[in-house]
Amino acid sequence: MAKNKNQYNQPMTNERDRKSLLAINLGLGINIFLAFLKTIFGILGHSPALLAEGINSTSDVAYYIAASIFVRLANKPADSEHPYGHRQMESIASVVIGSFIVATAVAVFWDSMDKVWDLADGLVSSQGAHPFALWVALGTVVIKIFLTKYIRRLGNETQNPVVDALAYDHRNDLFSASAAAIGIFLGQRGYPWVDPLAGAFVAFLIMRTGIFVLRESSTDLMGVVPNRDLAERIAALLKTVSGVKQLEELQAHRFGPHIVINLTIGVEGDISVRKGNVIASRVEEKLLSSIPNLRRVHVHYHPAIKRHENMTIDDILGESHKRTSPYNPEFYD
Repeated sequence: MAKNKNQYNQPMTNERDRKSLLAINLGLGINIFLAFLKTIFGILGHSPALLAEGINSTSDVAYYIAASIFVRLANKPADSEHPYGHRQMESIASVVIGSFIVATAVAVFWDSMDKVWDLADGLVSSQGAHPFALWVALGTVVIKIFLTKYIRRLGNETQNPVVDALAYDHRNDLFSASAAAIGIFLGQRGYPWVDPLAGAFVAFLIMRTGIFVLRESSTDLMGVVPNRDLAERIAALLKTVSGVKQLEELQAHRFGPHIVINLTIGVEGDISVRKGNVIASRVEEKLLSSIPNLRRVHVHYHPAIKRHENMTIDDILGESHKRTSPYNPEFYD
């Protein structure tokens, strides 16, 4: 059986969505400005590192637009085909953002190393970047310090993987702008090869962030087992529910900010079905009233058996892997 007790759990979805869109729109507007500024002065100021930063900000604009579209799609209400809503769109948006970041890293690294080889072969010469390029890079550092802190706070408040991914991207931009500023500064003092090398270093930072975002968002989509803290909390709560003898199996699935839990409990074997239903209802009500953002609880109960006594959390989490069903393609469109 399953329950959806909204009276126990009413996350501020509208406020969450408003803050998520604020994070996206703020970053989009600032990155449009920075992309234009850094690209223009990267070209006119003869600074590969600043131009690499401009390319990075331009790609930011592209995936901020994609993130905005996905977040709006995620706001669609549940329907017959998507009974848990469309919140998985947020994790899909994070995958898109991570893919854009990785692609940008490859492009920036290739361009920077091409310029290093040109300098080494004497095909081009450089007297260092224009002084204003350094001020643009330093201004970017200041802006990204503010955005990193502010968007990270919004990410903590909304628990939205898209906003978390954008906060990491702003932090990445902070590091890369700092590296670009150092490269420009040294290039102006007679070390022109440092500038494109700084661009290559920027690319490694961008790549690192992209891989991290892809890993985190893919974890949400794959529906991994609940983390140990959540499992231990659920086990502790069930010990306070009268009639529950054992917790035998536990699975949790995330849908955006919401969690759906499937669990199996052991009860006395000689009780009636009606009594078992009462116990299952107590379990659902207890969990829904105690765990934030819990959307639904599915409880299966059967007679407690001796071999399931004193199961550890690892045993409980591993139990779901022991029960598999054959794949029947005729059940799927």
